Amino acid sequence: MPEPGPAVLVVEDEAPQRRLIVEILERAGYQLRAAATVDEALEAIREAVPDLVLCDWRMPGRDGGQLLAEVRRLGLGCGFIVMTAYGSIAHAVEAIRLGADDYLGKPFEREALLLAVQRVLRTRRLERENRRLREAVDQGAGAASLIGESPVMQRLYRTIAKVAASDATVLVLGESGTGKELVARTLHRSSHRADRSFVAVNCAAIPETLIESELFGHEKGAFTGAHRRRAGKFEEADGGTLFLDEIASMPLPLQATLLRVLQERRITPLGGRGETEVDVRVVAASNRDLPRLVREGQFREDLYYRLNVVPIELPPLRDRRDDVPLLATAFLERAAARHGREVGPLPRAILHRLVEHGWPGNVRELANAIERLVLLAEDGVLSEGDLPAAVRGGEHVAGTAIRLPAGGLDWEAMEESLLRQALERSGGNRAAAARLLGLGYKAFLYRLDKHGLAGEPEASG
Repeated sequence: MPEPGPAVLVVEDEAPQRRLIVEILERAGYQLRAAATVDEALEAIREAVPDLVLCDWRMPGRDGGQLLAEVRRLGLGCGFIVMTAYGSIAHAVEAIRLGADDYLGKPFEREALLLAVQRVLRTRRLERENRRLREAVDQGAGAASLIGESPVMQRLYRTIAKVAASDATVLVLGESGTGKELVARTLHRSSHRADRSFVAVNCAAIPETLIESELFGHEKGAFTGAHRRRAGKFEEADGGTLFLDEIASMPLPLQATLLRVLQERRITPLGGRGETEVDVRVVAASNRDLPRLVREGQFREDLYYRLNVVPIELPPLRDRRDDVPLLATAFLERAAARHGREVGPLPRAILHRLVEHGWPGNVRELANAIERLVLLAEDGVLSEGDLPAAVRGGEHVAGTAIRLPAGGLDWEAMEESLLRQALERSGGNRAAAARLLGLGYKAFLYRLDKHGLAGEPEASG
């Protein structure tokens, strides 16, 4: 029996036109769903993400542009074709600006419809394949390697070496950008599972209505739009390693399901009646304070202890400044190779700025800064002026003297300003902001309350 074709969602408010498009595409072998409004289309997408959306621009209520913007905001990766009336060039231009892959002028011929659909689906498929290829090349070239010789990194390497050979669940903790996925990949490559799949899932990036199907899969007919069986990430990782990033974002009801799977090593796909055994090593990660979330009832205590069999805490880059030159040099070579640029070594003045900077975005921020230097270099010469403004400004590090102005200063105003800057620099993460100021967490909260800043919402990290 042939495999079902790609899934297409047709969004058209005129029933006769909608039925005609559906009939043409079904005869061509595609799986079809249809919606008359943007709200119906979003409901269908929440049930199952299609490979392609074919949407009219003008509709009662919300129009095709609003649906397109929402689909792109969610980062679902599906193709999108807009149908516009002939003469509506402005609509076509706006659609492309919003991220449409193509547009069709109405009325259109059957062949034009089929060619547009084929072209967009083929382009999207090639993009996915190229992305996977780039990731594989990057990993092979050492992009997924931990770098550092500082004492804290040496301790990290020893911990990884001790636990890599086991199947124990590992919980990796650390601020955003510290390299939690690199630790997971290193554990995988150092284990007996190295020749099997490593599957990474960002729990925060998947809509709540889709995450259960994404992890455990679904059977044909499990819900509207489930036209074929789909394996979940646990099945994809069978025999290998499953990395669950941003685990704190997982909805509470699903946390109970995950706990059972970790205990029994069996999964039940949505719509399935039987259980499937899986052999998966789970590595979870979070940049949030999980014990605090447990106390606040936002994370299950039993799941926390089940995940926390072997905890690994990654140090922020500011706590291993000795590693900055090593990291910067490695990122420089990688960026130069990726962009085909020949650049000289990092000048001493730039290295000095890099070592002094506090790096609230950690290793990821450093990598981005180096890539910027490479891209902006003229004649292969790296310029200090091309550093990001925050790094170029030579921000003070702990212990640097601050001179008192001759006319004195308003201490309370300065303190409030520094609190606000730290919150902004850390993206609203209070624990990170406290570290930037060298304050204990309770002392930091006291000062927030003192200046009336305690009521501002805290970032989830």
